[in-house]
Amino acid sequence: MNAPAHIARVTIRPAELGDPIVAERAEAFVRGHSGGTPFHLPQWSRAVTAATGHATHYLVAEQGPALVGVLPLTEVRSLLFGKALVSVGFGVGGGMLALGAEAQAALSEAAQELAQEIGSSGIELRGGVLPPAWRRHEGVYADFVRDLPKDEESILKSIPRKQRAEVRRAFGNGLSVDVGSDLAGHYRVYAESVRNLGTPVFPRRLFAAMLEEFGPDADILVVRKGGAPLSAVLSLYMNGIVYPYWGGGTFAAPGARANELMYFELMKHAAARGCSRFDFGRSKLGTGAYAFKKNWGFEPSPLVYASWGKTRDTNPLHPRYARKVAAWKRLPLWAANLIGPPIARGLA
Repeated sequence: MNAPAHIARVTIRPAELGDPIVAERAEAFVRGHSGGTPFHLPQWSRAVTAATGHATHYLVAEQGPALVGVLPLTEVRSLLFGKALVSVGFGVGGGMLALGAEAQAALSEAAQELAQEIGSSGIELRGGVLPPAWRRHEGVYADFVRDLPKDEESILKSIPRKQRAEVRRAFGNGLSVDVGSDLAGHYRVYAESVRNLGTPVFPRRLFAAMLEEFGPDADILVVRKGGAPLSAVLSLYMNGIVYPYWGGGTFAAPGARANELMYFELMKHAAARGCSRFDFGRSKLGTGAYAFKKNWGFEPSPLVYASWGKTRDTNPLHPRYARKVAAWKRLPLWAANLIGPPIARGLA
């Protein structure tokens, strides 16, 4: 008789992302997993910690010599919103990646034990594998992803007629476009954009850390008029997908159709880099951003998140924040940029 095969148990340990060999192993797993995103990569967690001081707990599941799962967690501490474990800080994804039910169960159990150990009130998982017993949160966000044509003419034709007309209007407005790492131009635009929406801006060093960590897999596209930036977006690239993540425009951008030109030029740029998918990111249902992305021909895919324990409520659209949002919109930009980053640091 053949002896029964021994199947190793799944074990969980925190990964030391400062160790190049450990980080490369985790990165290879994420890039090879169908659900992997930039938010799962060690680069993302390292950038968040370097820029904000939030501790990273990057859990890995192993079965014998094989890596079978990862769960990047950010320990977010805020005087306003308390302490929470978030997967992952400042990301819209980054939830659990696992090969098999045993790895899933082991990672969720380890996350709960970690939360109790550090005194966190709860855990927030943004996508990925959702533990069956955890609370599910849906009906708030949708993601927008579609294929990206290979050339300029095909990209333009893929945009619905009305939105395509808006893009064409931008062509005659004397706008220029450059792609590189103009962090100052990007931050100037992004800070004004989020102030106009009534929300605090993230620390500038967060964007700087992302550019440093992702290297050639990150860049900034800026649309200018007369040398002044009107729109800008910081994008990430992974596995043939472009992720325009932190983008916005000034008050002058809509009139010049700068945002329309920005995303069209980004599609062209990403296609030239070899990308075949365009991930427009998540938006809240019923918002202007949600409608804007649909106008480009993207179909919404509902996002489902999960939580364990007590969760924070940081949604700026909640009625309880209406007066604060309205007041923030009236702040001078210099004031919003001064007091915003310390608050936004706790909104990860």
